[in-house]
Amino acid sequence: MRLERIETFTVSPPTGIGGSFWLFVRLATDDGISGVGECYGIPFAPPVARAMVEDVFQRFIAGEEPQRIETMFRRVYSAGFTQRPDPTMMSIFSGIETAAWDIWGKARDVPVYDLLGGAFHRRLRTYTYLYNRSVHDPTAIDGGDCYHDPEAAAERAAEYVAQGWTALKQDPAGPYSFQGGRELSLHELDRSERNIAAIRQAVGTQADILVGTHGQMTTSSAIRLARRLEPHDPLWFEEPVPPDQVDGLAKVAAATSIPVATGERLTTRAEFHQVLQAGASIVQPDIGRSGGIWETKKIAVQAELFNAQIAPHVYCGPIAHAAAAHVGFSSPNFLVLETIATPFHDAIVCQPLDWDAGYLQAPTGPGLGVELNDDVVAANPAPDDAPLHLEMCQVPLSSNNLPTIDEIDPRADRGEY
Repeated sequence: MRLERIETFTVSPPTGIGGSFWLFVRLATDDGISGVGECYGIPFAPPVARAMVEDVFQRFIAGEEPQRIETMFRRVYSAGFTQRPDPTMMSIFSGIETAAWDIWGKARDVPVYDLLGGAFHRRLRTYTYLYNRSVHDPTAIDGGDCYHDPEAAAERAAEYVAQGWTALKQDPAGPYSFQGGRELSLHELDRSERNIAAIRQAVGTQADILVGTHGQMTTSSAIRLARRLEPHDPLWFEEPVPPDQVDGLAKVAAATSIPVATGERLTTRAEFHQVLQAGASIVQPDIGRSGGIWETKKIAVQAELFNAQIAPHVYCGPIAHAAAAHVGFSSPNFLVLETIATPFHDAIVCQPLDWDAGYLQAPTGPGLGVELNDDVVAANPAPDDAPLHLEMCQVPLSSNNLPTIDEIDPRADRGEY
């Protein structure tokens, strides 16, 4: 059995939740088995990203046996005489590698998690961002801006808990500027504190609160915010400093009682080893960027040596989501899985992922257990000039910036990155 062909698809989710466009791949073998994968966050326009994936497949993957993951990884990791973590190359490889695992699971007629040591967990705890009602139901009336309004956030949090969710995430600070770490304004610090306090009051001990910050702060600003949030006992303080500031991460981790989480913008076990050494308690690999299923499993095993847990990042389509779940099911130190459930996420696969009151059930079908709905894929192509999967605010901000995102940069995204 040899990998023979590749197809690539770029799709625009109508709501933009999960990114501006998703890049799916489908591999086929010479004996007729196909598998699907998903690349996360390639920072190029759709036609360029597709061409990159196809080029990597032809150069390094075509003709190989799907189970030779280590060989394929080393070829790609060393491409261009690099042999170091490269986010774009690893995003490309992650989608291809995931599709190879899907094929190998189908060939063996077992779920992928059975190829990773078996299902340690029978169901996975999941969390959701606080989204306005209209994200899930376009006809719904929103009760305010739950991203930045404490009362709206608290109301929405209570609704999610009533649905069975036991973990809720919010990043109330923002916006996220391309300038790197900055000192949050007093307005942003106050808003963040009031939002998290309101959510805690609304949910009590029924749900954990996860605080995202997307690496926007200086080390000193992150410590200031952490001290404001400590009384509300968040489960984690996520990406408090830019991803290239590992020393800053260590200082924040040492200065707060809140567990520090990071990893959505990191790739390969090499970068995760650095943040684990710096004191991260929770690592958040995105399987569409971190190097694929096998590399993410290695990251999980490595985290065990630091007594740390994994909480895979998911802000994309349902193929990478399913792949992350298989690593989670097989990992003893799994904590919680990020989740996005919108009507489009369900429609673009033939069999949606199965949730029960905030928990993801283990798939029983072979491979990943999900297949693309080709009709929905074809009906929602990403335009060639689509915005990147995610983009940061393209203007510099001061530590006393204006109080609303729209006044700073109307292109800035109000949702999750």
